[in-house]
Amino acid sequence: QVQLVESGGGLVQAGGSLRLSCAASERTFGNYAMGWFRQAPGKEREFVASVKWSGGVTYYANSVKGRFTISKDNAKNTGYLQMHGLKPEDTAVYQCALENRPFSIAQSTRPEDYRFWGQGTQVTVSS
Repeated sequence: QVQLVESGGGLVQAGGSLRLSCAASERTFGNYAMGWFRQAPGKEREFVASVKWSGGVTYYANSVKGRFTISKDNAKNTGYLQMHGLKPEDTAVYQCALENRPFSIAQSTRPEDYRFWGQGTQVTVSS
């Protein structure tokens, strides 16, 4: 059972930057695609970004494309979400997650395809 712990959230002004981290408890982290999701109050959880199990192949929601960068360092069992140009609408709890199946060819954007989840970190962007 892989445990994930997010960190790096906080309060930032619009236009600012944050870097979220997702630390995994086991080296099997490297076998799974990783995704970041977010949920704002009163809204459904939404896909933000994903990266292939080996890293390098990424996919982004249109709302964050060009502003956010997802990556994973399998040697450190850690994933990241670098966020620039933050907007008030980016305010949400951000969670990292690992896909159900190891070594998947294509990353999913659906929460139900992810098996392991962190507890989340709050990102608040003030206007």
